[in-house]
Amino acid sequence: MGELILIRHGQTEWSLSGRHAGRTDIPLTEEGEAAATSLAPWLARRRPVAVFSSPLSRAMRTAELAGLTGVRPDPDLMEWDYGGYEGLTAAQIQGRRPGWDLWRDGVIPGDAAHPGEELRQVAARTDAVLDRVRPLLADGDVALVAHGHLARVLTVRWLGLDASAGRLLGHPHPGTLSFLATEDEQPFIAAWNVP
Repeated sequence: MGELILIRHGQTEWSLSGRHAGRTDIPLTEEGEAAATSLAPWLARRRPVAVFSSPLSRAMRTAELAGLTGVRPDPDLMEWDYGGYEGLTAAQIQGRRPGWDLWRDGVIPGDAAHPGEELRQVAARTDAVLDRVRPLLADGDVALVAHGHLARVLTVRWLGLDASAGRLLGHPHPGTLSFLATEDEQPFIAAWNVP
């Protein structure tokens, strides 16, 4: 049985400044490109049997620089749609809404390009991804190139937990790897946020 390899896209200007980048297509910084490139030798040794990526350019470029081939874009791997909070930092949101917590309070509607998503909708997308990739793990590792909050939701759903448990995981840094596996048919986190 293979492992599920979660790859967070490399650094962008918005990830560097802490701005919420859900559906806005932000390119990688030079540091983000270097981090993605540094993953290539390690991922070459693992040889995933399938690779899926968020269709946003920061994720697709990370996959390319990491040397992954046969990458299939999957819209279910896009980041949480932050709605009216798109482009804002947590501090800016809390300035408008004291005590705000994404996991508890969610987002507000935005414009047509950023209508916003409830946590249950993000969880439904990650459940769909997991339903598609679990059978592929019988043949080896599967790599998913995605985003920070999405990876946290996907991980807790892998573990069979409520999506709100994603708050218990540290936010994966840009350009890092995490590994989800099973032992005696029980899911677990084999490694988290590995540079």
